[in-house]
Amino acid sequence: MKKNIITLIVCLLLSGITASAEDASINLRMTLKDAIHLAHEQSVDAAVVLNELKTAYWKYRTHRAEQLPEINFKGTLPAYGKSYNKYLQQDGTYTYLMMNDLGLTGSLNMTQNIALTGGTVSLNTSLDFTRQLGDHAYNEFMSVPIGITLNQPIFAVNNHKWRRRIEPIRYAEAKAAYIESVEDVTITAISYFFNLVLAESNKQIAEQNYTNAAKIYEIAVAKRGIGYISESELLQLNLTSLQAKAELTEVQSNLNSAMFQLRAFLGLSESDNIELIIPEDVPEVIIEYKEVLEKAQENNSFAKNIMRRQLEADYAVATAKGNRRAIMMFASLGYTGQDQTLKRTYNNLVGNQIVEVGVSIPLVDWGKRKGQVKVAESNRNEIQSRIRQEQMNFNQNIFLLVENFNNQSAQLGIAEEADRIADKRYTASIETFMLGKINVLDLNDARNSKDEARRKRIEEQHLFWHYFYRIRSLTLYDFIKNDTLDADFEELVRK
Repeated sequence: MKKNIITLIVCLLLSGITASAEDASINLRMTLKDAIHLAHEQSVDAAVVLNELKTAYWKYRTHRAEQLPEINFKGTLPAYGKSYNKYLQQDGTYTYLMMNDLGLTGSLNMTQNIALTGGTVSLNTSLDFTRQLGDHAYNEFMSVPIGITLNQPIFAVNNHKWRRRIEPIRYAEAKAAYIESVEDVTITAISYFFNLVLAESNKQIAEQNYTNAAKIYEIAVAKRGIGYISESELLQLNLTSLQAKAELTEVQSNLNSAMFQLRAFLGLSESDNIELIIPEDVPEVIIEYKEVLEKAQENNSFAKNIMRRQLEADYAVATAKGNRRAIMMFASLGYTGQDQTLKRTYNNLVGNQIVEVGVSIPLVDWGKRKGQVKVAESNRNEIQSRIRQEQMNFNQNIFLLVENFNNQSAQLGIAEEADRIADKRYTASIETFMLGKINVLDLNDARNSKDEARRKRIEEQHLFWHYFYRIRSLTLYDFIKNDTLDADFEELVRK
């Protein structure tokens, strides 16, 4: 009885495992829109572009933080020392004194960059405590209730001003590049989607061709028996049937490969079976080149990239010119106090002022700094020339893309009509061959035309969506919804 119960439990467990394995395999009916959505949510490519956005976001946050006051605390809690040090006496002889003390120090400092002048100003307060240990122990305090320090370069480049101009453009470029990269993920998803559509279509074509070839060969064997066709034609039909069978095996392998690629890209399980729903119609949209160019120049990261590179080139020239002579002004104003009690340390204050002006002017550098300025100016001219060429190529690519897209609807319509005609011709050719009015070569030509027309129809539909999303990627604008592509960047970086 006990053995039967154990056997029953094992059977139930095995049936549960089998049921779980069957449930793990999911049949997914997927439209093109569904594939694009999954690519945005689950693909590795989408995760990569999101991380690039986060990197750019935190770089920009770091830049903004540099414009705000920075507060630092430094302290030594405590410092103990016991050592002998050499000491020069008034008569010129040396003696050794023992140092035996305990110290505590603390300082609070607030620093602010000055964007207008390129300098820095800081406020600080500090307190030092020293206790001399030993037979004659005593305490000593020194305080700086408040001190103001100014560091100001003169004639040098104002780094703060240039960064405030460049960094916002860099971040705007990164945000535009993120949306473009998302559209590139969409284009990749479309490519994998239609690769699978084409693979499934090739399998259907191969199955139909093999079925027809097998039936035609059976009829041909009967016709050969009564002398209606020649031995050569019969052998040709037999060879066609074998080729159709071999092609069916090959296209099945290609279908499995295309299915695996799409599943992997969308982050799906290898056991998931995808059933694609092919878009039946495409929207009727005509796009004007001038409008596309205007949107691209307004929204695309390329326009912001040009602005940033021009500013960076100007910044490099300004830096090289500022390095030709350097004058640094340092000023420190404040109060300090010293006493053996903490209270009187803050009562008996004296002024503490330091003003320094450091000058570094090269007298003979053999033209090194002048050469650095010329190099920076030459680099700026080179960048400007490259930008002009890139702008021309950018405009040309947009023009060609718009032309191809506007032409694609007509191409797709022609391909659909050709597919219908080729299919009718193949059906009629089979019937005519049965009657003995056409030969094997004409039949094979009709079949090849039918297969090519079907593949062409899928390829033209793929190209329509490819061109459409390429235009979206360049303009960051949806010409079907007539709306700008945007994203909640604050929400994205929190993911």
